Amino acid sequence: MLFTLYILYSLKTPRTYVGYTADLKERLRYHNSGRVRATKPYVPWKIIYTEDSLTKEEAKKREIYWKSGAGRRNINRILSGFPPQLKSGRGSLKTES
Repeated sequence: MLFTLYILYSLKTPRTYVGYTADLKERLRYHNSGRVRATKPYVPWKIIYTEDSLTKEEAKKREIYWKSGAGRRNINRILSGFPPQLKSGRGSLKTES
């Protein structure tokens, strides 16, 4: 099973949320429906970045990275219109609204 790490950006307030899932479309619907306590006050959300992982463990490690200081700095780079500075060719910026 493939897992996807994702970074969401709130269209309501300048907030981000980092998570991972096996079904990205369904998970985004779940966030935008207000069923996730942590994201409910800030709906609607859009995906600004994704990374695919082969295992749940790898996805969790990437989630921990993106929630760290270095990861947050890279999120700020993405929000400023620059690509993140990563050691490998991971991830994919999302440009759709």
